[in-house]
Amino acid sequence: MNNTQSTGPSRRTVLQAAGATAAAYSLVGAAAGTASAEDGRKTDRLVIHPVPGALPINTTYVVKARTPGGQWKPVPVLRAGTKTINEKTGAGVIRYTSVANLDFTGTVEVQVTWSQGTIPSARIRPLSYDIPHEVSGDTITFSLTEPRNLSIEIDGDIYGNLQLHANPIETRRPEEDDEDVIYFGPGLHTPAGGVVKVPSGKTVYLAGGAVLKARVEFVNVENARLIGRGIIWDSDAATLVQFSKNIEIDGILALNPKTGYSCTIGQSKQVTVRNLHSYSNGQWGDGIDVFSSEDVLIEGVFMRNSDDCIAIYAHRWDYYGDCRNVIVRNSTLWADVAHPVNMGTHGNPENPETIENIVFSNIDVLQHREPQVLYQGCFALNPGDSNLIRNIRIQDVRVEDFTWGQLFNMRVMANRYNASPGRGIQDVYVRNLTYNGKNAIMPIVVGYDADRPIKNLTFQNLQINGTVIHDKMRKPGWYLTPDMVPMFVNEHVKDLRFLDADTPAATVASEITSAGEVTATKKRIVHHLVTATALPTSFGAEGLPQGMQIDEKTGLISGAPGRRGTYTVTVSATNSVGTATQTLKLTVQNP
Repeated sequence: MNNTQSTGPSRRTVLQAAGATAAAYSLVGAAAGTASAEDGRKTDRLVIHPVPGALPINTTYVVKARTPGGQWKPVPVLRAGTKTINEKTGAGVIRYTSVANLDFTGTVEVQVTWSQGTIPSARIRPLSYDIPHEVSGDTITFSLTEPRNLSIEIDGDIYGNLQLHANPIETRRPEEDDEDVIYFGPGLHTPAGGVVKVPSGKTVYLAGGAVLKARVEFVNVENARLIGRGIIWDSDAATLVQFSKNIEIDGILALNPKTGYSCTIGQSKQVTVRNLHSYSNGQWGDGIDVFSSEDVLIEGVFMRNSDDCIAIYAHRWDYYGDCRNVIVRNSTLWADVAHPVNMGTHGNPENPETIENIVFSNIDVLQHREPQVLYQGCFALNPGDSNLIRNIRIQDVRVEDFTWGQLFNMRVMANRYNASPGRGIQDVYVRNLTYNGKNAIMPIVVGYDADRPIKNLTFQNLQINGTVIHDKMRKPGWYLTPDMVPMFVNEHVKDLRFLDADTPAATVASEITSAGEVTATKKRIVHHLVTATALPTSFGAEGLPQGMQIDEKTGLISGAPGRRGTYTVTVSATNSVGTATQTLKLTVQNP
């Protein structure tokens, strides 16, 4: 085993793992192609990265892939731990699952063979992808034409399953001799102290086939990145971003951190977490936790965790301040313990904070299993410690049948972690959420008291097992609409509405509430969330510089502007009454 020392920012301080490293390690798998900046523009390309022999391998599945008409190539299958809780003893139950990765563009064909013999039945999730597949004897075959994070399950087994991460091919792999790059090539790397500290302006690159047994830290830095197709394995937590700005994490597999979270974002601004795949089975094995931070984008992630997958808080530990403008989109969440989404628990009663402008869009929830009623909820909005939660959008969400828990838990509370109750929950819009299953227990929507209520909560096109729940649906006259979910709602919930898809949600025009000025840096990612009152359903922006775009569903303006200058952008927010506009001054500076 090689013990790599990381003591400075230069590439000279880390192992350059071309040639020597490949010879020093037993590598499982072989590359079916070499990624370059041009690969992302080509069709029908496939890259399969090797993994060091030190990593645990799972033999339950044999996976092969090819481009159409090409030669089948083996895909390494790793072993990852999962954890559930024995509800009678409280003990953790560890099971092992399989994880495989490949990169492609165009079309890829995948063949999965089950070592235990003839396949009785199979499914590929998320079910919303509706991926055609053929089962013949012990083998499943299917094709993909776009990147997907999949769970392939035999006879309904969600623990002995195979997760396949079919990633886009890298389009911006840095050079090994770049002075601004800390480069880890294929092989196992164990830096001294188990930590890689990233200076401002530097990029940590984990090449495909690289395994880093260390935590990557961004502390009091700016303009730094962790990118690649490598693996962070068996570390004390995986990544830490605190008191930092303009940080990017992209394409990494976080496999079984021994303790702590896969990604902590504390009191930081302008943070991007993209295409992170996370597996945990340790105590407090959260996925991504955001504390007192602003302008955070989480997208394309697959989180399978032994605690909350995504948690959004205000103050805790050394982090202070409001938490706002957090977008989670195009992602898949799997909570073997606790919540897929948890929001609000921690704050600062001495100087009350607000968690606001949070958007979850295009999300698949594959699992929720939590015996403790107080910690249930696929979507838990639980302000404590004098927190206020407001302006929350949860939209275009598919919740598949899970094992144990509630669909929602919206509760102004004071639990054992809190010094005081939360201040309330305001202005929540849940639109186009579906749940199909039989295991969900009654969701809870509860204000604390008359001074700490839940108010302005709108569900639109909420579908439970194919039935749209709305205030005008056919039901006994003495039933409340929440009875049709069924959902428990107490007397401290004000202005609760259930609408069908066609009923206008807004009664007044929107007003844009987001900032009118934004400063960005040339060729560096920036996020700006357009926010508005009165339940907007779409957004627009005209006059953006090259390299930036708006997500019409969430209102997020993001990208890396290519030229400096001052741009006058017209942003808009549209609801069922009309369209509001505002001028945004966007200033792009040189680095």
